[in-house]
This record gives sequence, C-alpha cells and structure tokens, in this order.
Amino acid sequence: MSGLGGTRLYLATAFCARTAEEGMAVGVVMLAAQRLDDATQGAVVLAAWMAPHVLAAPTAGALAARARRPRAFYSVALAGFAAAIAALSMSVGRLPLPAVLVIAAAGGCCGPVVSGGLSSLPALMLGPGPEQDRAYALDASVYNAAGVVGPAAAGSAAAAVGSGAALAALAVAAAAAAVLACALPLPPRPAARPDASAVRGDLIAGLVAVWGSRELRAITTATSLAFVGLGALTTTAVLLADSQRRPGTGGWLMTAFAAGALAGSLALARLRPAADPVRLAVTGLAGTGLALAVAALAPGPLTCAAAFAAAGVCDGLLLTATLRLRADHAPPNRRTQVFTIGAGLKVSAAALGAALVGGAGSGSAAWDLAAIAALHIVAAVVYAGIRRRPGSRKEPTVINEAVRR
Repeated sequence: MSGLGGTRLYLATAFCARTAEEGMAVGVVMLAAQRLDDATQGAVVLAAWMAPHVLAAPTAGALAARARRPRAFYSVALAGFAAAIAALSMSVGRLPLPAVLVIAAAGGCCGPVVSGGLSSLPALMLGPGPEQDRAYALDASVYNAAGVVGPAAAGSAAAAVGSGAALAALAVAAAAAAVLACALPLPPRPAARPDASAVRGDLIAGLVAVWGSRELRAITTATSLAFVGLGALTTTAVLLADSQRRPGTGGWLMTAFAAGALAGSLALARLRPAADPVRLAVTGLAGTGLALAVAALAPGPLTCAAAFAAAGVCDGLLLTATLRLRADHAPPNRRTQVFTIGAGLKVSAAALGAALVGGAGSGSAAWDLAAIAALHIVAAVVYAGIRRRPGSRKEPTVINEAVRR
C-alpha cells in the first residue's frame, strides 16, 4: 500500500476510534440520566472510564512496542474498546454499580491505545520528512473532528433512538476501527523476549524516555498543565453562559472551540505542515491563554464565541506540535510508549481539572475562565523554561543508556 493510501486508512481508523471515545463522555452520562433519572452514576462511570489512563498508559505502550504483529495488537485492543462500550450500553442502570465500574475500568485500560498509541503509527508507516509532518497535522485534525462529531452524534442519536442505542452506535464505530486496523501497513517485528523482567524494563525505559529528553519533558509537562485547565473548560463554559443569562448556550461555546481547533489543524496541514513545532507549541499555549482571557472579559455573546473559536485554533496548533515533538524526539523503539504516556497524563490532568472546577471553583465563571487562561500562559512559560535549562548536551546519552538497560 502506498504511503498516501496507508495514511488515509490510518486516518479513517483513528477517526472511528476517537469518535467513539469522544462520544462516550456524553453518551454514558445521558444513558444514566435516562435509565436512572440521575446523571450522577453516569459521572461516576465516566470517572472509572478515564481513571485508568495514566496507570495503563505505560503498560499499553510497552505491550504495543513489543507486539510482534502490530496490526493484530491494535485490532484486538480496539475490539476490546468496542466490547466495553457495548457492555456499558447494556449494563448501566441494569447491573449493580460495582460491576458497571469494572466494565468501565476495563474499557478505560484500552483508552491509551486510542488516544496515544494510534498516533505513534504514522512515524512507523512514513519516514521523517514533509509527508510525516503532514500526516501528524492531519492526525491532529482527526482528533479535533472527532471532538466535534462524537458528542454531537451521541446526543443526536440519544434524542432520536435512545441513549442505549446511541452508546451501541459508538461501539459500532470502535468496532469499525478494529476492522480497519487489520489492513494498516505495519510490518511485523522480530520476536521479543517474553519474560516479565523484560516487560518491566520496557516500562521503566518508556518513563525514562519521556523524562530524560528535554523536549519531551517540556512538552509533556506543559500540555499536562494546560489540560488541567481544558478539563475544566466545558463546565466553565456552561456556567459562563448561565451567568450571562444565556442558559443552554455553553455547549455552543465548546462547539466554537472544537470547530476552531479543527480549522487550525487543517489549515496547518494544508499551508505549513513543516512549521517549526517548538514555535507552534509556544504559539498554541500562549494564544489559547490570551484568547480565553479575552472570552472572560467579553462584553457580549458574539465576542465570547469568537474568542472561544480563536482559542480553539491555537489549541489545534498545539496538538499538531505535540504530536510532532513526540515523534521527532522519542527513541524509535520507545515511540509508542512516549505517545501513550503523554496521552495518559493529559487525560488524567483533564479529569483533575474537571474535579477541581466542580469542587473548588471560585464561584464566578469569568474568574474560573481567567484562571484557565492563566494556566495556559504559565504552561507556555514552563515549556520555554524547561527547553532552555542548561545541561541538555548530555541528553541523548542519558536516554540511550536508559533504553539499552
């Protein structure tokens, strides 16, 4: 299969899987509200779905990196992801909560493969160069498109045919990704040692690869900090709309943000796919912060929505930069682990942000939004500060020795 054909197949696989993942946040809460007349259990199930990401990410990355047949590994992982969503569609509100939480946690363990593991594949299919850069810009577009389509599809399907059927449809999308993954042009790897000590060594080496590289340490720390804010953004947008006497329009603000992110990543893929990822990261972090600060001070709904869209554009640039920096600076044999660990930390940071705004918010949506904006500005400063820290000349040796052990 040609590089272009392989890229298209990968993007279709990633879009189906991530649409299912993004739709889960809406679907499972709506299902609990419909069957139990209480969305609280849905929030608990969603937390159980998200919580394993940070713990499962190193293991998922190590197993993916050691898989002799990568296509089979990703197909099985995506099939497990689909099976967990299907099981939740049938069990929420019908089985005891502990059993539902076990199912959600099992599905969440497959999450790092969807959110991070898949993004390691373009670097395996394509050599370094403009084609790979463009593939990562398009991969960021897939993330953002799924962020728009997934929740909208789940909500529309729930209204039309019921929340259970909506969640089942998301399971079908994940199953389609599993089928498509069977055809990805991923060559088999040499057989790896199956002993447990080797797997433990891979886990440690993956963490060392992230922390031992100045570039990876910088982008991982900065994006995790920014995602504490992004995790709180949906709730803050709803509260902001309510405080401005526009109840129900908070969802439109998040739609504007997601649409802006999609536009930013698509424009980058078309116009400047080889743009310097370091500058993109700084621009994305600082730009998102400044745009959200404008939204916090916006005098009217149109200005606020435009500011959210501008913040989304900058977030789209940041995601593209993040994917490229991981691909460029991860050791080739640890690339999958770097992607899964980075994605797991971001998801966990977002969950923390959602919990913080719910339990320790300032009481003012505008101030909460200003705090989210400030987190992004601080993240930009942290990113630049870590990159400029002295002593980076020894970095490659540290990483290579850690990986060999």
